[in-house]
Amino acid sequence: MSTPHNNAAKGDIAKTVLMPGDPLRAKFIAENYLESPVCYNEVRGMLGFTGIYKGERISVQGSGMGMPSIGIYSWELFTEYEVENIIRVGTAGSIADNVNLRDVIIGMSASTNSSYAAQYRLPGTYAPTASWELLSAAVKAAEEKGCTYHVGNIFSSDTFYDDAASLAEWNKMGVLGIEMEAAALYMNAARTGKNALCILTVSDCPLKGLATTAEERQTTFRDMMEIALEASIKVAER
Repeated sequence: MSTPHNNAAKGDIAKTVLMPGDPLRAKFIAENYLESPVCYNEVRGMLGFTGIYKGERISVQGSGMGMPSIGIYSWELFTEYEVENIIRVGTAGSIADNVNLRDVIIGMSASTNSSYAAQYRLPGTYAPTASWELLSAAVKAAEEKGCTYHVGNIFSSDTFYDDAASLAEWNKMGVLGIEMEAAALYMNAARTGKNALCILTVSDCPLKGLATTAEERQTTFRDMMEIALEASIKVAER
């Protein structure tokens, strides 16, 4: 079995998938955390691997940038490969005053300026929300790890270069950080009856003028990776 975007065979992908935007971050996670990782996808360079973490079978695959991209990959994983849980591990820009560079954000919900929900023809405004099972497991893992983390609303934007300069307005609503994928992932999970969560590392603080390097973003944001992996184990043990 394959799709236009994934040449994995049935059974190649685990029930839980960690999904960074950058396929090279997927490769980093596979090589540094998984035992005997096997590459199952190279289509369009969107690398996917399956291996073993603490006795549990785990996969990791890139999603690309933006809601259309993660919308495609997560939908195929949920519907064609019988994946039950997807945990996005990505980067975010801090919006909240108390969220600093390299802090971890666990996205309880995802506000958005995207029209992704229009496809469902709902008679109102849908609120994309993480799965409690994954969220609670991630919070417990973060507590055990002792890292600085924040739980709350994030903003999934369709625009990286925002002509409206609207981040200060989202700050007023208590939004923690901005990224570009979580809302579509949460909606796909809801529509398919599956589970999703977004765990982010703050890579830049646009309102403060601070930023990390591209290399740091690819290889050094280990806290969120380890929280996601430990959350996967906790969910598998339930």
